[in-house]
Amino acid sequence: MLRDAEKTIGNLIDKQSVSFISSVDENGFPNTKAMLPPRKREGIQTFYFTTNTSSMRVSQYRSNPKACIYFCDKRFFRGVMLIGTVEVLEDAASKEMIWREGDTQYYSKGVTDPDYCVLKFTAGEGRYYANYKSERFSIE
Repeated sequence: MLRDAEKTIGNLIDKQSVSFISSVDENGFPNTKAMLPPRKREGIQTFYFTTNTSSMRVSQYRSNPKACIYFCDKRFFRGVMLIGTVEVLEDAASKEMIWREGDTQYYSKGVTDPDYCVLKFTAGEGRYYANYKSERFSIE
C-alpha cells in the first residue's frame, strides 16, 4: 500500500524537470505533450501551468476539460498519473500568481499578454507506479 501518498507523490513531482499533460481532441483521441513542471501545486490535487492562449491544447480544454498529467522519475522507474479536469484561467490574479521573472521570453507583452494564460488542473484520482506494481488512489 502507498503510505503517506501526498508526501511521496509530492516529492516525486517536485523533483521532475518535465511534466506530461494530456487533453482530448475533437475526435475523442488523447493528445499528450511534454511541458515545464507546474508553477504551483496545492497538495496533489491542484496544479497550475503556464501556456499560450492560442495553443491547440487550450482550444481542446475549452471543448473538453478532461485531462491527465504524468510525472516520471526515470532514475527509479516510478511515476504518477493524475486524472481530472483543466480550467483555462485568464484573469489577472491567476496570471500574476504564477508569473516569474523571465517569462517575457515566452510572453513578450508581460503578465497582461493576451497570449498568456494559466491552466488549472484539478485531480480527482490517480495511479502511482513503483517497484513493479501500481496502485490506484482517490484524491479528496
